[in-house]
Amino acid sequence: MAGERDSLTGRLTRYARVSASIGGVAARAAGNRLRGKQEDNALAGDLRRALGGLKGPVMKVAQLLATIPNALPADFARELTELQSNAPPMGAAFVQRRMTAELGRDWRDRLQEFDKTAAAAASLGQVHRATARDGRHLALKLQYPDMAAAVEADLAQLALILAIHRRFDRSIDTRNILEEVGARLREELDYELEARHMRLYADLLKDERRVHVPEALPDLSTKRLLTMTWLDGRPLNEFEDAPEADRNRIAEALFHAWYIPLYQAGVIHGDPHLGNYSVTEDLTVNLLDFGCIRSFQPRFIRGVIDLYRAIDTDDRDLAAHAFETWGFVNLSQPVLEVLMVWANFLFAPLLEDRPRRLQEAAGKGVFGQDIALQVHKRLQDEGGVTPPREWVFMNRASVGLGAVFLRLRARLNWHRMFHELIEDFDEAAMRKRQKTMFGKAGVPLP
Repeated sequence: MAGERDSLTGRLTRYARVSASIGGVAARAAGNRLRGKQEDNALAGDLRRALGGLKGPVMKVAQLLATIPNALPADFARELTELQSNAPPMGAAFVQRRMTAELGRDWRDRLQEFDKTAAAAASLGQVHRATARDGRHLALKLQYPDMAAAVEADLAQLALILAIHRRFDRSIDTRNILEEVGARLREELDYELEARHMRLYADLLKDERRVHVPEALPDLSTKRLLTMTWLDGRPLNEFEDAPEADRNRIAEALFHAWYIPLYQAGVIHGDPHLGNYSVTEDLTVNLLDFGCIRSFQPRFIRGVIDLYRAIDTDDRDLAAHAFETWGFVNLSQPVLEVLMVWANFLFAPLLEDRPRRLQEAAGKGVFGQDIALQVHKRLQDEGGVTPPREWVFMNRASVGLGAVFLRLRARLNWHRMFHELIEDFDEAAMRKRQKTMFGKAGVPLP
């Protein structure tokens, strides 16, 4: 379909819209910096309002960057976390045309029921409820048109914003971050790949009774339409004030949903948006979105475990080796010490063999924001660092899940849960498992 391609016309149109909205913000930021003025707070508000009016992938990228500590100035991160990811839904007539384009003119005959009103709308598409001919309840995720052009245009404009920021703040070189985010966002456009990731997760979590994964229906799916079984559940944020035992049970299920796949097969769910999960009547968890999945080679997972051991035993040589395994290069001793401050913060709950909250003195909020500001200042003083691409979503996942645990005020023995997952880790065994499970699901090896 011509309208679905990354067309020059579509991209130029999107360039114009995005540039008109945020170009003035970028120019004002550059001018303020050149004149020595500090107005990040006001500029951040302007940027949030500009992006909020655009909707689409530009918001998704901004939200991704906002949850990566130090990728953006603190004021920008705070404002961008407030962006709402719901885009205006497609109307019934438009949905009819989109469904015909994806499944053919007889698409309605292939379903018993179909609700043309969206059950949920997000940045790249919207979800409709339906009933299969065999009576199963379904969720159909239908991608908005021209998303490929929109993604490329939005990434280019955000690269401009980050390039301007990089001229004045060299604490974190964001080029690898933007490259990694762009790669993952382009993958999210491919619903056939998402269906394969869904099959991989179903296999990885088949013995985990606390987590549920929907089943994709290939006969009713395309590259831009993903049909899956509907999983009933309530939004995660409805449980923030539930009894502590219930909140702990939900948090434990989420911990296993994220980290069983990581330590068994080197794969992680990279989008911590609360809308990607729901909670069942028996307090088990549904995983609802598999568009942003990041896989790693076993050596990277070994690096995670090595860094934990290094912190536990205060072994600086092992810590340096772990960061090098991740892809950090030419680390000076002062920069290594700064990175260890952040690593100590992330691993601290895993070191204590007792039930505790993730951040015992903190309430609900942006996980790690205070410590991230300290790290940011010290990195500025030491000349900055270039995070490798592999680090981006590993770090984002840790921060994102930490934010969920913070909101749930979960009190668990993180140490024991973590050790249960890593005690039998073996690189060769993981690689063998990856070859088998990734091959079965049709997912490329990392």
